[in-house]
Amino acid sequence: FAAGMAAEDEEELGLLECRVCFERYAHGGQRRPRNLPCGHVLCRGCVEALGSPERRRLECPFCRRACSSAETTDCLPLLQLLEILGPAGAAGPGAAGLGLRLSLGGWGSLVNPTGVAACRRSGRLAVAHDGKKRIHVFGPGGSCLQQFGERGDAGNDIKYPLDVTVTSDGHVVVTDGGDCSVKAFDFEGRGVLAVREGFCLPWGLDATADSEVILTDAEAGALYRLTADFKTGKLKKCQMIQSRLISPRGVAVSQTSGAIVVIEHLKAQGLNSSSTRVKIFSAEMDLVGQMDSFGLNLVFPSKIYATAVAFDKEGHVVVTDSCSQAVICLGKPEEFPIFNPLVSHGLYYPVGLTYMANNSLVVLDSGDHSIKIFSST
Repeated sequence: FAAGMAAEDEEELGLLECRVCFERYAHGGQRRPRNLPCGHVLCRGCVEALGSPERRRLECPFCRRACSSAETTDCLPLLQLLEILGPAGAAGPGAAGLGLRLSLGGWGSLVNPTGVAACRRSGRLAVAHDGKKRIHVFGPGGSCLQQFGERGDAGNDIKYPLDVTVTSDGHVVVTDGGDCSVKAFDFEGRGVLAVREGFCLPWGLDATADSEVILTDAEAGALYRLTADFKTGKLKKCQMIQSRLISPRGVAVSQTSGAIVVIEHLKAQGLNSSSTRVKIFSAEMDLVGQMDSFGLNLVFPSKIYATAVAFDKEGHVVVTDSCSQAVICLGKPEEFPIFNPLVSHGLYYPVGLTYMANNSLVVLDSGDHSIKIFSST
């Protein structure tokens, strides 16, 4: 038995270390595992050493198949294994090991949820879904505190909610695809403002630190900044700040830098050919970086179809990926894109994402109609 256990330990050690330099793999730096086209795996340092400019071509040390360094890709199975094994293998930003702390909702409590937002002051979570009352408010401990936003045709009723955000002054703002409007409520459910003119199909939204609302119009291909006095219910300004976007949906604003990230949904010819593009703008609306699913696939080991986006408190761009049923950190705007899986198991169809004041990660999972809260383990 002891001999068998020793053999298993030796096999695990061999799996987690580069067979050229015998250093243990890690998420970042020179020890990141890379796939060669032949299927063998080396660390990034050995790939760079074997494929030096003098050699021009990299020859696999095991099967002698030649390739270039550009043809190598991240080894996702090993990266995920390192994540599961804990901090010893996780060295990327934010990869301290996120564990599921709490799961809320479920079928019957939430019906086909579409958006989630956190109140940074109180810790309450607002969820938009298809129930009779469209907004469901959970307390920090998971209890249901309030439900409002009746389904109907009255002025403050919500026909078809697409996304939700919470302003710093404690108001819940919802995009309604049913009548193409933006509606604001207090946490007691009283409607305070409805903006119905000027939008084609308002979709995603997020609040700035100053309680302004940044929102996308998927049909108009535009990004708007909405300024209002929500306490008195007065709209001050609704200004288009970016146009010529392609079906923009998810959007997030950095609470520190004011940077804005948008998810565009692209459609090409042919079946199952849709993809997404992540665009990052500075606070002054200068384009900082962008990458579509095809470009991400060249850098990362699998196609990413982004469904939601958020900034963490350090300013990293984080997306939900419905293809791999995962949450992935793409790095800060100035280093975008990197690849750092934060959650790679336990999700079915993630569609919403937000961070709480304590930096807990909140994922809205439409696959099982639940909210899942992850925190560092």
